[in-house]
Amino acid sequence: MAITGDQSFLKNINRMAMIRLIRGQPGLSRADLATNTGLTKSTVSQLVQELIDEGWLSEDDALVTGSIGRRPTPLRLNTEKLALIGADLKVGQIDVVATTLTGEVIATTQRTMDTKDVKEVMAVLAGGIAEVVRAMLAQHRTVLGVGLGVPGPVHAVSGILHFSPNFGWRDVPVRAELNTALAAAGISKLPVYVQRRAATAALGEVEFACTEVEEPLLYIHLGLSIGAGVFVSDRLLSGHGGFAGDVGNQQLKSEGTYRTAEEIVSLGAMARAAGITPQEFLARVEANDDSVQQILENAGHYLGVLIHNLWSTFDPAQVVLGGQCSRFGTHYVDMALATLNERAADGLIRPPKVSVARFGEQAVAIGATALVLHQIVRPM
Repeated sequence: MAITGDQSFLKNINRMAMIRLIRGQPGLSRADLATNTGLTKSTVSQLVQELIDEGWLSEDDALVTGSIGRRPTPLRLNTEKLALIGADLKVGQIDVVATTLTGEVIATTQRTMDTKDVKEVMAVLAGGIAEVVRAMLAQHRTVLGVGLGVPGPVHAVSGILHFSPNFGWRDVPVRAELNTALAAAGISKLPVYVQRRAATAALGEVEFACTEVEEPLLYIHLGLSIGAGVFVSDRLLSGHGGFAGDVGNQQLKSEGTYRTAEEIVSLGAMARAAGITPQEFLARVEANDDSVQQILENAGHYLGVLIHNLWSTFDPAQVVLGGQCSRFGTHYVDMALATLNERAADGLIRPPKVSVARFGEQAVAIGATALVLHQIVRPM
């Protein structure tokens, strides 16, 4: 495919290509970048200097090579000058974090709310974001943008949340509402990006990975609800209208009848089976209470069935489990893996790698900062 556009667009593509190279191979020199990108040395030097001046890159001490001539200067992402803001929107609570370009959390805040009114929720959300933005400005950092993970399928371009059963929202222009609330909170001119919660968490696993990510990557969010994010061919799989990853509605056969995965596997489902609140269920799991063991094992078995079904559909190289339930070890996650391995053995096929999300319960908020980075470093 031929790439055409004005000079500023092409220049930005080249700049971000160098950022991605240095992120993947910290310590590359200007000469290395010229070799890897095919750009002239003078063009690379100019663009690198711009990226240093803007806070994207920093220089290490020049390497001693023993060769005659100018010593190469290693380049790395600068973690001192720029900041990414991410927010996780849940019923009753919002979490906001700021991270560096490498995913290190440098500020965080959490606010609770007892409303589901769109404008009231956006006001609470904007207040939390504004607090973290001001903390970054006080550190003399430049904020690159705000990412938001929302509980439901969203059209990423328009920022419209199609529906959210937990909030009772339908066709809400979340990005526009948040921009209005941010302006009222004194924050303006920051780009805002919106994506499903599980999809943002998937991006966190990709953009802030310590090693090369094998694709496709399938992230499954296990909380009060169930969702998934799929990263393949260097991008999120969003689907035609933003509905890709709505796996909580997958039908699983249980006790002779079909129920959705969310009705069996989620934290809400397990709490209902125990006749207690989700918070009480979490407390019993933390205390290793025997009264919830059978419920965990049953849900874990069907989680394994769900993973198997998604594996058969997407053929991922790796599966990442995140959300509150991902830390339910022996009786839940281990049971799921046992079921997955048993079904794989029946088909004489090696199952994908399965791991727990590196950012734990902050996976969505940190993933939302990765959403900002993803949009910037992949201008195509």
